[in-house]
Amino acid sequence: MNKMIIITLVILFISMFVFTQTAKCEEIHFNNNIFLLKKSYYSEENKGYVNEYYPKNENREDWSKMVAIYYYPEVSNPIKFADNEDKKVEETETDVLLKFIQNKKSDKAALSYLENGSANGRNFFERNIYKYEKHPDKGMMVLRYAERYFFISDSEITQIGNNVKQDNDKYLELIVSSPIPPVVEKDID
Repeated sequence: MNKMIIITLVILFISMFVFTQTAKCEEIHFNNNIFLLKKSYYSEENKGYVNEYYPKNENREDWSKMVAIYYYPEVSNPIKFADNEDKKVEETETDVLLKFIQNKKSDKAALSYLENGSANGRNFFERNIYKYEKHPDKGMMVLRYAERYFFISDSEITQIGNNVKQDNDKYLELIVSSPIPPVVEKDID
């Protein structure tokens, strides 16, 4: 009887995994949040599609969290690409590099940084975390998680800095261990 229960549970688990993988990729779960595909377009710069996911009540113009998938069919070296991105971050005055890691054996890299900006008349710090890895067939895939921290006072800036410092490694581990879903290759506005 125990064997039957275990077999049933294994079949149920496999079925759930297959079902979630074959979903339309119009919904992503990350860090206990649900993100919906709200923007998909072909990027001339990347020569591939970009998918942007936001929480239910947010969009490209007004958001606090987002997940994005970028497909670069013409980029074959994720480590070199990520290294160049790291250098750009270090040269940009409004960015602060948090961490850059690379695994040459698996041909993957991850980058996290804090960016200062403003949107809709509100100042914010934006944490960006990227994972770069080879596409199974051709090119490179990038998974991005971004979160904006809006502030008004200097004391809020200090609190944001402490929070980002405290949980940056957690978010890096999450993104590194997360599989990159297939890119949706259709235009969605």
